[in-house]
Amino acid sequence: MDLRVLKYFLAVAREENITKAAALLHLTQPTLSRQLMQLEEELGVKLFQRSRHRIILTDDGMLLRRRAQELVDLADKTVQEFRREPELRGVISIGSGDLEGMHLLAEWLASFQALHPQVTYQLYSGNADNTKERIEDGMLDLALLLEPVDISKYDFIRLPVKEQWGVHVPEDSPLAQKECVTAEDFAQVPLIFTRREMIQKELEHWMGPYAQQMQVAATGNLPYNMTLLAREGMGAFLTIRLRCSYEGLRFLPLSPALESSTVLAWKKTETFPPAVAALLEHIKKCLFAISETSK
Repeated sequence: MDLRVLKYFLAVAREENITKAAALLHLTQPTLSRQLMQLEEELGVKLFQRSRHRIILTDDGMLLRRRAQELVDLADKTVQEFRREPELRGVISIGSGDLEGMHLLAEWLASFQALHPQVTYQLYSGNADNTKERIEDGMLDLALLLEPVDISKYDFIRLPVKEQWGVHVPEDSPLAQKECVTAEDFAQVPLIFTRREMIQKELEHWMGPYAQQMQVAATGNLPYNMTLLAREGMGAFLTIRLRCSYEGLRFLPLSPALESSTVLAWKKTETFPPAVAALLEHIKKCLFAISETSK
């Protein structure tokens, strides 16, 4: 499969029009149409539904669009990694969920950028499961992962920060009058929380005998969307404490406290480009400085 043809395909998928895509690619329309037909023949599937004014991706076309974008991004990333410049430069790809630990990582990235302004960053937001898939595919160099998580395949640094669990509830909710919430409180209200299975098991363990009474109203992976459900009274949104607030909601910590650790992880035996290797060394120095200060 030709990478050049995949770029043609992505341009057509984006423009939804072969004529417009051909103009952007500096190709004739017949040439581009022939390339797309050959791609369909190679894969043995139909990629487009064609009409007079626009073309629409089939289900197979949408799958190829995701895979083609990953391949093109990975190829571009590889080219960047092999460029040798007098000054350290490159693109570092980092994945993370919405975590308190991201504040610490942001400090390290800022101090590293001050030393190496030609290095840029691509941030991917997602939960630990999504992020690990992208590490395996080579789309991410580093990832900030919320424990519990299987990190047996990775080298990692555990961050000196704890993620505190609690719930967001509407300000007019009876729960909002409390200073904290207990497992018994959870048994009385529907819950909105992450779809990650390992986190769900951690919560069930924390709830103890009340776990059997747990009611799940919704699960998801985007915190903001789940806060909207909580604000409409669908349930209490279980999440970690972040340095932000949501209109109409109040955050209450769990009692007894439930905390999680955060790790910065990367694939074992990974040979890093210079920028990533330099960033890791910088982070280790920052961690050493923190440990010395705390003594």
